[in-house]
Amino acid sequence: MSDAGDEPGRVVVTDVKMPFVSMVVFLVKLAIAAIPAMIILTVIGAVITALTGAIFHGLLPEPPAGGMRRF
Repeated sequence: MSDAGDEPGRVVVTDVKMPFVSMVVFLVKLAIAAIPAMIILTVIGAVITALTGAIFHGLLPEPPAGGMRRF
């Protein structure tokens, strides 16, 4: 017999018994919770993009005074 601290045990889930209505309610709550999470991730991404753009904007050389040439 081995101790519980020696090796992690393995578990295989074969079935989850959950009423259909409860599952629908859970998935609706999950979808509603995803909306603020996406807003927060969008704001974080925008801040990172703005900071990266500001850093690289200072590193790029100035464009010519006449603007870009068209050929």
